[in-house]
Order: sequence, then structure tokens, then C-alpha cells
Amino acid sequence: MDLAKYIDHTLLKPEATSLDVERLCSEAIEHKFVAVCINPCYVQLAVSLLAGTGVKVATVIGFPLGANLPVLKAFEAKQVALQGADEIDMVINIGAAKQGLWDLVLSEIQQVVAGAEGRIVKVIVETALLTEDEKKKVCSVVLASGAHYIKTSTGFSTGGATIADVELFKGIVGQKIGIKASGGIRSRADAEAMIAAGASRLGTSAGVSMTN
Repeated sequence: MDLAKYIDHTLLKPEATSLDVERLCSEAIEHKFVAVCINPCYVQLAVSLLAGTGVKVATVIGFPLGANLPVLKAFEAKQVALQGADEIDMVINIGAAKQGLWDLVLSEIQQVVAGAEGRIVKVIVETALLTEDEKKKVCSVVLASGAHYIKTSTGFSTGGATIADVELFKGIVGQKIGIKASGGIRSRADAEAMIAAGASRLGTSAGVSMTN
């Protein structure tokens, strides 16, 4: 299996420097990863480093808590799109989901999709904080939103991707949208298991060791 074609080579640590991002981009080019996933402040740098390489630039919105105002998430999405980001991974308002305020969750995703102006939008739902019923409901919300992927986790909460959650999502969304598994995927075996369960993209910082 060619794992590289599934991997978003990820560096979202708050202490990441421009030199770290340069190294990330070099690795992504060498290993032919799908994308790098970086914080918004490094979008322009990554765009310049990856121009013409075929590696996409993904960035995060409302990260990692998801508690920003929807208008700010939409504005941020528009700004990174203007700077050349190809893909946008946004965190939902998890507190709103926990309260059953699904119209609010749907609205903010739709606002980000509009702000992204045609870029791929992946919706991070932080599965570790959701009940089984909430996971099922959030799938239907993401399907209705116009976003392109549902994504399990930020990697900054109490847990990451699980096989069970990816299988649950796949059973609901089918082929309609993609599934990105992220958080705690550290080995080739982990990655292959997530893909077998239905993931079409993987967010990991361990892509180099997986593909060597």
C-alpha cells in the first residue's frame, strides 16, 4: 500500500518555528505526501516552498478548541484561502454539539465553507468528547454542510482516532464525503488499519517513519 497518498504531514505544535516548517515541507516533497498541515501563520511560507511540487497546503481554523465565533472562523478561512491554502481543517463548536445546538454547528460549518471559496474543508469533530449519538448526529450535520471531509480529532484532546469511530463514520457517510483519521496514528499498522476501516486521509506527524 502506498501510504504517502493518504498522508497529511502534520506539524501543529505551538512552538513550531519556520525552520521546522521548512523541514516538514522538504519531507513532504521527498516522500510525496498529499499535503502538509500547519498553523495559519505559516501558510504563506509553505505555499512558497511547495509551489509546483504537487504537495498541497492544509491549515487549521478555530484550532484546537473550536470555541471561536463563527464569523471569525469564516474570516480566517477566507484569509488563508487568499494566502494560497488548498485545504482548511476547521474545529466545530464542541460545546454547541454537546448542548444539541446542531443548527449552530451547521451554520458555522457553512460559513467556513463559504469563506473557503471552493477550497477543501475538513470538519474536525473531536470524537473523544462526543457520545455515540452525538457522533452519529454530527455526521449528518457535516453531510448537510457542504464540507468535504469529516475528521476525527485535533490530536490535542483526551483521545485521537479510533477504528470504531472511523467505521461508524463510514457507515453513515459512505462515499459522499471523505473521512480523515487523525490523532495518535504512529505506525504503519495503525495507518493501514484506519484506511481499512474507511479513512481516505490520515493526519499524522509520523509519516516519514511510516513510509521509510
